[in-house]
Amino acid sequence: MADYNVHPTAVVDDNVDIGKGTSIWHFSHIQSGVRIGEKCTLGQNVNVANNVVIGNFCKIQNNVSVYEGVTLEDYVFCGPSMVFTNILLPKCKYPQRGVEFYASTLVKEGASIGANATIVCGITLGRHCLIGAGTVVTKDVPDFALLVGNPGRITGWVSEAGIKLDFDKEGFALCERSGKKYKFENGIVIEIN
Repeated sequence: MADYNVHPTAVVDDNVDIGKGTSIWHFSHIQSGVRIGEKCTLGQNVNVANNVVIGNFCKIQNNVSVYEGVTLEDYVFCGPSMVFTNILLPKCKYPQRGVEFYASTLVKEGASIGANATIVCGITLGRHCLIGAGTVVTKDVPDFALLVGNPGRITGWVSEAGIKLDFDKEGFALCERSGKKYKFENGIVIEIN
């Protein structure tokens, strides 16, 4: 008896590792070589391509494709219909198939990606960053950054809990939701407790 849930309309290929308490919903496809952690939720019509690694406690909303070359660490949120890419120069006449052509994308712990955002391949999304709905991300995103627009630009900073941080003149901020403290220094945010 499996200790995870797969809807009858979902397809799970051979050689897949699915963690305890994970749910895979309607019309999703999990391809071979995939590793999915514990207590993840994959919504309707999610495609996870060959050899993708998904950490624990991730939530992938409806209509998301996680292509080969993408790695999601723990607690990553992928909003509905957001888009990952994995080839920098897609051309039908000159196909680029196979892992040697894929640019790797790393989504670090706690990152949240809003609905309809696009993540250009070959970049890293930092820990607990927040990518606004519809944002087009074309370069690496620092930890705790709030990114919006096309192309995406930093418009502020958020706590691990997703609350916008208001730094005082000494560069300190407190997240009222979690009670955690942060310091803005040399253009980056660090958690100090």
